Amino acid sequence: MKNLLTKIKESNEFVYKNSEYVHINEEVINKIVESFNFIKSPHWLDSNPFGVLDLPINEIINFLLVYHAIGDYCLWGTTKWKIKTKEGDLDGTFAIIYLIIERMKNKKDFDLTFEEFKEFLKGEGELYLLEDRYNNLCTVNEFLKTHNKEFYDLIYNFRDDISLLDFIVRSFPFLKDESEYKGKRIYFYKRAQLLTSDILNIRKKVEGIKVDCTHLVGCADYKIPQVMRCLGILEFNEELSSLVDSSTLIPENSEMEVEIRSNDLITIDKIYEKLNKKATRMNINDYIWTLGQDKTKITKPYHKTLTSKY
Repeated sequence: MKNLLTKIKESNEFVYKNSEYVHINEEVINKIVESFNFIKSPHWLDSNPFGVLDLPINEIINFLLVYHAIGDYCLWGTTKWKIKTKEGDLDGTFAIIYLIIERMKNKKDFDLTFEEFKEFLKGEGELYLLEDRYNNLCTVNEFLKTHNKEFYDLIYNFRDDISLLDFIVRSFPFLKDESEYKGKRIYFYKRAQLLTSDILNIRKKVEGIKVDCTHLVGCADYKIPQVMRCLGILEFNEELSSLVDSSTLIPENSEMEVEIRSNDLITIDKIYEKLNKKATRMNINDYIWTLGQDKTKITKPYHKTLTSKY
C-alpha cells in the first residue's frame, strides 16, 4: 500500500504533465539554483519568534498544534488583518504566533467559546474563515480530552515523517487536502506536512534526537508559487496571469488552482534533484518561503483562493 507522501508525489506529476495554465522554466532553474544556499537555510522557527523556543518542549509542541489548527492558512483579506502589540503592528503568520505565545505565557488554555475566540483574534482588518478556525480548535480540544494526554506524549515515539504524517492526518480530519484534476485524485496535505516538519525539526533542535524528514515533498501554498513566479521559474499563461495580477479570486479545486499548487511541488522536486539531494525538499521549501519575506524581491502578487488548505 502506498504511503501518503508517495501519493502526493505521483499525483502531482500527473498534473505537471498535463498542465495548461502553468509552465516550469527549467532554464531559469538551472541559472539560479546554484546561487541558492538551501543546505544552510535555517528552519523558519530558528529565529525564535516571541520566545517560542524558550518554552518547555511539551509546550512548544502544544503551540505548534494550536498554530497549525488556526493559523497557517488564508492569512490575506480584502483589508489586511493585523494586531497592535508591544512589538509593533503585526500581521499574518507572526500575528497569530504572537497571540498564541502570549496566551501560553499567561498560562491560559484554548478551551474557548466562539465569542472568546473572536475576542482572542480581534484586530484591524479582515481575517477569513473564523468559524472554520474555531471548529478546528474545538476538534483539537476534543481529541486531547478523548486521549487524556498532552499532544507531546502522543507523538513522542514518532521520529520519521512518514509515520508522523500518517498519525496527524488520521487524527485531524480538518487537515485533509485533496483535489480532483482531469478525473484523478490529487494529494497535497500542505498543513499536515508543515506540522510534521515543524514537530520533527523542533524536537531535533531542542532534544537532540535523530529524526528523518527526507520524505516530505513541500507545502503548496500561495507564497511559494508567488516567489517562484517572481524569479521566473513558474510561468502563468495569459489568462491565468491576468486573473492573478488583477486579484481575481481563483476558485478552490479549479484546474488553475491545482496547477499552481502542483507545479510548486514539482519545482521543489526538480531543484532537489539538481542539487543532487544535498538538501531536503522541505529545506528548499522553507528557503523559498523565506525569500518571500523580502518585499524587495516580490514584484508580482500571489494568487488568491478562499480555502482552508493553505
